Amino acid sequence: MAADGTGGQTKPKPHAVVIPYPLQGHVIPAAHLALRLAARGFTVTFVNTESVHQQAARALGVDRRGCDIFAGARGSEDVRYELVSDGFPLGFDRSLNHDQYMEGVLHVLPAHVEELLRRVVLDPASTCLVADTFFVWPATLARALGVPYVSFWTEPALIFALYYHMDLLAEHGHFKCKEPRKDTITYIPGVPAIEPHELMSYLQETDTTSVVHRIIFKAFDEARDADYILCNTVEELEPSTIAALRVEKPFYAVGPIFPAGFARSTVATSMWAESDCSHWLDEQPPGSVLYISFGSYAHVTKQELHEIAGGVLASGTRFLWVMRPDIVSSDDPNPLPEGFVAASTGRGLVVPWCCQVEVLSHTALGGFLTHCGWNSVLESVWAGVPMLCFPLLTDQFTNRRLVVREWRVGMPIGDRGAVFADEVRARIEGIMSGKEGEKLREAVKNVRATLEAATTHGGSSQQSFDEFVDELTRRCSER
Repeated sequence: MAADGTGGQTKPKPHAVVIPYPLQGHVIPAAHLALRLAARGFTVTFVNTESVHQQAARALGVDRRGCDIFAGARGSEDVRYELVSDGFPLGFDRSLNHDQYMEGVLHVLPAHVEELLRRVVLDPASTCLVADTFFVWPATLARALGVPYVSFWTEPALIFALYYHMDLLAEHGHFKCKEPRKDTITYIPGVPAIEPHELMSYLQETDTTSVVHRIIFKAFDEARDADYILCNTVEELEPSTIAALRVEKPFYAVGPIFPAGFARSTVATSMWAESDCSHWLDEQPPGSVLYISFGSYAHVTKQELHEIAGGVLASGTRFLWVMRPDIVSSDDPNPLPEGFVAASTGRGLVVPWCCQVEVLSHTALGGFLTHCGWNSVLESVWAGVPMLCFPLLTDQFTNRRLVVREWRVGMPIGDRGAVFADEVRARIEGIMSGKEGEKLREAVKNVRATLEAATTHGGSSQQSFDEFVDELTRRCSER
């Protein structure tokens, strides 16, 4: 503590320990939330798993032992960087052994996190824990340490509400049943009528004994004991859902959480080396390129990939396709149809990874064929790019509902196990050169204006973040 000039001692700075879920789509918003908190006077300790850290270091081409992902982002902000083991060797293939890895996240990671927290939480009275909602331990550890638990939700409020009310879905026969009901769901507080096929994939499954289900059930037991919920969404886009959630908990909509200036992040959160696509994009006419990416985590089958590739070729459109090395499997690094690259020479570019916000911001972009991950949805809207939606798992099906049915800034394209080249071709032609594309582009402008207004001075997300910071600062200074 420092002297206050009157012989007394000043209160220590509030300290936020920020722990993202160990997947890139969760690490990115958590890192930029950490910078926001640091800019508002918090000391921040950001905790990454050693595995995620190693992938980020490898993507940068640097030695992991000397890598600090915040090295390029710090100004006067006080951000410390810590690593924790997830319980597996660094060489373990987490993508190929998904369920085994998730068992470790459920049973092993919590002990390593507790050990780290007991080391970094030096003054519980001035500290808060900001942890991803999907963790199974935050409320329990926060109570043990005597600190507030801020549950950081990186997806829409709609999805939080559905998970929060899983008991109602089960009670009405839409979940945890051998044959779930197919009628419209109308009883979730704050949620407009929603169809069962629009639920998250894990709520559509009849086997609820999987490791992911066990994580979700435990995580939302913990979320019920959270002191605050921080959500990467915008109040004007989900007003009734957010209003209903505020009856349950202090709920702050503070999105969209982007890198400053919606530019390449100064925090090294990418897990693959990024290809520079700017020169190729510069050579393409405005609005002519379809960007294709299925995110950093979800997988597609080879059959689905071949149908989509066939539709892309048949459409004749220019495209930039991100082909993540393990998009089908770590065992199948080259899953595109034989001859695809040769057949698309001159109008297509396939890369293993890229800086998505830079690509979406380019004037050559005309559409985005996406898995509907929430980061991708928000980035596409901000860049004014309409979407073709091919969700793969978890929240992506519910995100598609928001994009297609509520905001009308995208179109569906096939479904898992039922995507065909002819439909892909027709949808691409519609979004890139048809009247549907014109309507979608106009709608995207309107939703983008809503996001922009929320983040400006006096906007709903800015006010919500200010209120959250004030409340947390007060709580950390009065305890």
